[in-house]
Amino acid sequence: MKRTLILISTLLALTFSSQAARENVLDLKHCLTDSTIIYPQSFETDSQKLLENWYVRNYTSVDDSHSKTSDVEVEDEVIIRRLQQMPTIIEMPFNDVVKSYIKRYTKHGRAQLSAMLGLSHYYMPIFEQALEAEGLPLELKYLPVIESALDPNAVSSSGAAGLWQFILVAAKGVGLEVNSLVDERRDPYLASEKAAGLLKDLYQIYGDWHLAIAAYNCGPGNVNKAIRRATGQDENAVYDFWSIYQYLPKETRGYVPAFIAANYVMTYYKEHNIAPVLATKPLVTDTVLISERVHMQQISDVLDIPMNELRILNPQFRADIIPGSDLRQYTLILPAQQVQAYIVSKEQIISRNKEKYTPRDVVQPGGDAAELFVYDENGNLVAGDASADLSAQDQQSQQDMDFINSKVAEKDSSKGVTIIHKVKAGETLSSIAQMYDVQPSAIKEWNHLRRNAVRAGQQLRVTTTKVPEGATLASQPAQTQKVEQKSATATTQKKQLTTSTSQKKSSSSQKKKSQQQSHKVKSGESLAKIASKYGVTVNELKKANNLKGNTIHPGDKIKIPSKKQSKSKKGRR
Repeated sequence: MKRTLILISTLLALTFSSQAARENVLDLKHCLTDSTIIYPQSFETDSQKLLENWYVRNYTSVDDSHSKTSDVEVEDEVIIRRLQQMPTIIEMPFNDVVKSYIKRYTKHGRAQLSAMLGLSHYYMPIFEQALEAEGLPLELKYLPVIESALDPNAVSSSGAAGLWQFILVAAKGVGLEVNSLVDERRDPYLASEKAAGLLKDLYQIYGDWHLAIAAYNCGPGNVNKAIRRATGQDENAVYDFWSIYQYLPKETRGYVPAFIAANYVMTYYKEHNIAPVLATKPLVTDTVLISERVHMQQISDVLDIPMNELRILNPQFRADIIPGSDLRQYTLILPAQQVQAYIVSKEQIISRNKEKYTPRDVVQPGGDAAELFVYDENGNLVAGDASADLSAQDQQSQQDMDFINSKVAEKDSSKGVTIIHKVKAGETLSSIAQMYDVQPSAIKEWNHLRRNAVRAGQQLRVTTTKVPEGATLASQPAQTQKVEQKSATATTQKKQLTTSTSQKKSSSSQKKKSQQQSHKVKSGESLAKIASKYGVTVNELKKANNLKGNTIHPGDKIKIPSKKQSKSKKGRR
């Protein structure tokens, strides 16, 4: 009986323990904390740059009250209630990680938030249209807030670009064009359509918006790996974003909390004393299809539209060139009132400074091309492009190598010395940069830092000409080694060229001693013409010079056999 009671109590304990574990896993979204938060790169966006955006300067009125007022302290219960009251399909839970992102916007990113609120007047309708077309929750329109801070020209350290931050492989995978002239990742309309389609596919895979959003950031592979590590082999395990949180890449862990925070601050900014830049006049746009190659400066000159406005509206054209053709049309966004003007003035626009902006289709080389190549009656090249004096080529090659080596050495010496700086307590990125007379942004780039914060004990690589006594030198980077290898290769090539040149000179000297008379071939001359000039035959010239064919080049020195040699050879025959 006693054993039975123990067994029953043990089973009950296991049942309650299993249920409690399951509840705790799902409850992580409310009690989660993280001391190693990595903020998205968009948080480092220069707020002043956003405020100087052409659209903001010309179509809005900047209210700087956010700089004169401080954030309002809000109880957690109030934030939770506000999140619950937002009209969203996607769940918006609250925890310490979400709270840290909200504070990042409302306390330290007030100017940035004000600028983004102003830009949202233009961009949000574009995002909403794309999401609505796919039947997706409209709150996803705030993903570009954390992806790019609403900067269509934003480029991440990993090479992702545009409002929706597509990497190159993903962009081409969804059909976006990326080349030297066009980068459709920066096109607000096309990129929004492709992002909406990708998000829809990810939701169909996971059936959970938080997981779909995480997969958008780090890829399905990383999310699947995190799920496997969190659940093991249990196919019936219950999981969500919060339960696999610790198994995700560090950058992705904060992605969903940042998304929730972006929804919150873009909705409740007034409650935190933040005023958006306000629209002073509407920017209404329309589109026109371009099937000709045209430069935006041509459009600007004829229609009197500022170049900055054209660039803001069409950031996908990287070099201000719209490469339209019969094979491919491109969409140009213009202020609505200018679309008709473009259609009417199209011919005038295309012909405006056409010779300056239109690349040449055919180019003729200088001089008379017909004289560049001379052939004999048998079709053999007797004069042409490869006729330069060999010793002159050697000299030019040596000069080229000397120039390259001097430039490499000059560039290498200007870099200074790379040292390792160990961060001390109280030091900041700015103070370290000042110590070594470099820019903070340079230190971030050398060390792949995504934010300005540094911690005591952290080791930083710094390249500087201002080296303090006792500094620890860094090991030579691969790039320096490559430069040294190139320099060594260049030295070897120089020695080979020098040896080759001296050998040719020695050989030439010996030939001069043995030959009685020589002729330097001029442009247009053939063996027949030279033989006739000196009263010898073509075969005699060929034998005297060990020629197998009739090909000679201007600049070649031809030995002329004496008439005595010629007669003795004829007598032996």
